[in-house]
This record gives sequence, structure tokens and C-alpha cells, in this order.
Amino acid sequence: MEEQANPNNEVSRIALVMPDRRAGLPIAAGCALAGVAVHILTSGSYGYFRDEMYYLACGDHLAWGYVDHAPLIALVARLTRTLLGDSLLAIRLLPALAAGCMILLAGLITRELGGGRFATFLACLSVLIAPVYLATDTLLTMNAFEPLFWMGCAWVLLLAINRDRPQLLVWLGVLAGVGLENKHSMLFFGAALVAGLLVSGERRLLLNRWMWIGAAIALSLFLPNLIWQARHGWPTMVDLRNARSKNVPLTTAEFLGRQVLVMLPPSILVWVAGLWFLLRDAAAKRYRALGWAFLVLMGTMIALHGKAYYMAPAYPMLFAAGGVFWERRATSRWVRVALPAVLVVVGLTTAPMALPLLPPDELVRYQQALRIQPPRDYVSEAGPLQEEFGDMFGWEEMVREVAAVYHALPPEERNHAAIFALNYGEAGAIDLFGPRYGLPKAICSNQTYFYWGPRQYTGDVMLVLGLNDAVLNAPYNRKRLEASFRSVEYGPRVEHPYSMTWEHYPIVIARGLKWPLAQLWPRLRFWN
Repeated sequence: MEEQANPNNEVSRIALVMPDRRAGLPIAAGCALAGVAVHILTSGSYGYFRDEMYYLACGDHLAWGYVDHAPLIALVARLTRTLLGDSLLAIRLLPALAAGCMILLAGLITRELGGGRFATFLACLSVLIAPVYLATDTLLTMNAFEPLFWMGCAWVLLLAINRDRPQLLVWLGVLAGVGLENKHSMLFFGAALVAGLLVSGERRLLLNRWMWIGAAIALSLFLPNLIWQARHGWPTMVDLRNARSKNVPLTTAEFLGRQVLVMLPPSILVWVAGLWFLLRDAAAKRYRALGWAFLVLMGTMIALHGKAYYMAPAYPMLFAAGGVFWERRATSRWVRVALPAVLVVVGLTTAPMALPLLPPDELVRYQQALRIQPPRDYVSEAGPLQEEFGDMFGWEEMVREVAAVYHALPPEERNHAAIFALNYGEAGAIDLFGPRYGLPKAICSNQTYFYWGPRQYTGDVMLVLGLNDAVLNAPYNRKRLEASFRSVEYGPRVEHPYSMTWEHYPIVIARGLKWPLAQLWPRLRFWN
């Protein structure tokens, strides 16, 4: 007798094949909490990073724009300092929370792509252990918040597509607008997303009125910064042009190779699979725009000779898609155990190169034992540690040396002595640590510090910081310095064994500037 079809059996069969999307959310939340814990527990291991001190200083000078960054990070620094203080744990709490939110977003995107428990776990794990995220999310920089805006836009787009609710695109505009106030690279992701929609089946959304309303909101949120840029002669554009010479130039092959390194080498099995899923799998036909957007963004960064980590905020959506890919194809329990296990083992091995887990001397020995040389981003980068770590050492020691020289000055000189720093890192350190050593705020003509001017100082007595040997020994620099003052004295040297070598220099005591400092100031402007 032929067995009668049972609708209930069919429903049960489909339930076994289709993943339970809601079941993945607790997994995503667990991975997110783990990410937050990792960053909080390691937040005080080393010291303040150069840029963190700069952003704290910018927080004391709130504006709608700055030379080398958008305004949101200064506001975050100001609010953090006001509400929590400026300890390392305090200023790195929001970046740690941002790390957790990024992992959670990866889980939410996985859900919208059709993923269940395993897909969510694989996607969130890949984000959690990626070296580039471990490194950026442990610091107070706009890079910690950047993926939230990029992936927030991707998630909203998926929601609008899956629920057929184009009015949600208004929130895409809100996220893009605030993202632009966090970092101008939001422009590149927004343009890539538009290009992706143009070549995908969802191009109809570009003509929807809600997309245009969202675009208007994004522009209105970005407008204050645009106005500031226009009024100040577009300094960010000038700074970007000047910065090209300091970055290590990468060939296309080198750029792609670094993508593999910063995302964790075995993770290529996840994100490449995710890219294939978005571009080729029939189940992802409605989501093609995300795959094309990634390719457009990658091509743009290669053409503009961007740094490898500029692509980092786009990878969580590929990890999400890769999780769905492997969930649908890896029916073997062995594969489902082996792939995450490899990611965890390699991730734990490379974690000390991204997080401040080891004392610096042990880190150097660890890297030598593994024969790993961290990639360099800057032409002049030098030191026993990579720049991200090297720029966390020596700052308070430098301030103590400066304080000793400052307080040794005769009272009549000390009362009007200026502390002039060549670099915003030295200036930021003086501004952060100086009050506890009785020092005044620094003056500096580098980056946004230039706009804050020489204040009341005339140049009669100046302690000059940052004139390292490479600068002093360059043709005519020492002669030009000594010709500009009535007298120049080279005081004690600032040197820390783990700081970057460009932060090794003598403290220069210069007296009797031959021109009024306020008059000379415009000529002292120093781009990065």
C-alpha cells in the first residue's frame, strides 16, 4: 500500500533543514560579552596610545571639525572624561562596548541572511578573534566605532529587503550621517553600497523616496563638518595628500596579502566563502548588493593605496555570509568542530601581537620565536615593538623629564616659558600628564593643535620637544634652529627602551626667539 503523504511530516522535514534563526541570538550575545570582557581586562596593560591623548585634547576644544579626523571622537572623549574620568579603563570602556556591539551586529546580519546557530557562532567567532579588531577595539579611536556604522547600514538594508519595508532606509541615512561625523571613510562605504545596489536586483531601492529621505538626513548630519572644512580651506584633504609620503606603499598583491593577515589567515575560509555566497549562491540573490559593495570598496582602496586596515569595517558582513555558507554545506560534524577549532588555536597564537597580553620584553621574544615580524604601515616606523604598541610607552616618563627641566628654570623664566611640541603626541602627553607635574598646557603647530595657537607665549623661553636626531641632523635644521634664538641649550634626552625611535630626542631649551611667536606661527604649521 502506498504511504499517504503527511503534511505534518513535510513540515518536520523542512524544520530539520531550515535553521532556527532566533536560536543564534544568545550565541551572538555570548560572543559579544566575551569580546567586551577581553578588552576591559586588557585595557590597562600598557599605557596611553598617542592618538588617545590627542583626542582627549581635542575634547577640550570641541568643534565641528579637526584637521585629521571628524568631530565625533572628540565629543566621545569629552563625555567620557566628564562622566568617567580619563583613566585607561575609563577611556577604553566605550571602545570595548563597541567591540561587543560589532560582534552582535555580525550575529544579526547572519540571522537576516538565513543563518542559524552554527552560522552565527562561526561568524561571531571570526569577528571576535580577528587581529585587526582586537587591536583597534582596545583603543579610544574612531576605528573602534567605524564598523558599527558600516555594518549598521548593511543590517538596515537587509531588514528593508527582507521585510519589504523601504521606510527603514531612513535609519540607513541616520547611521550614515552619524558615521560621517565619526570618520569620513563612511563616504567610501556609502558609495560602494550605492554601486552594489546599482548592479544588483535591488536597484529599485535607489529610486524609492525613503532612500532619498535617508540621503537627505545623512547630508544634513554631515553638513556642519562640511561647512567647517570649507571655512578652514579643506585641511583634511590637504592632510591626506601630505600623508601619502609617510605610508608604506603596497602593491595589489601586498594589500591583499595583508587582508589575510589582519583578519587571521584561516579566516579566509570564512570570508571568501561569504563573498562567494553573496555573489553566486541562489539563496543570496536578494543580497548581491553587499557582495558587490565589498568588491567596489576593495578596488577603491587598492587604487587609492589605502592601508590594509581600511577594509576592516566591511568584513563582519562577509563573516556572516560565510557562516551561512558553511552551515548549509558542512553537514559533517567533523568540519563543524574542526573549522572553529582552527580559528581559535591560531587566534590565540596571534592574539599577543594585537592585544597587550604580554610584557613588552616577552612579546619581543615571542615574536622572534614564532618568526613573526609585524607589518609596517609607515616608512619611518622603527622600534622594538610595532607602532600600535610602541606608541603606548614613554609618555609619562617624557613628561617627568620635561618637568624636571621646567622647574629648574629661574622663576623669572619659568613664569613665561612655553612647552613647544613638534608632534601632537608629545603635546597630548604634556596636556594629559602635565597638570600632576605642575606643567602648563603645551603649544604645538602640528595638525589641529595649530588652530589653538601660541596663546600668550612670546618665544622668550621655550622648551622644544620632538627634535630627534633624524630631524636635527637633516641639512641646515640645527643651524636654522640655533640661528632663530639668542641661545640654544641641549638638555637631557628623552628615551624609553620600548617607545618608537622618533620619540628619542634631547629636550631643547631655547631662549630669545628673534621674531614674535604670534607673527611666526603661520609659518610653523606642520602636517603629519
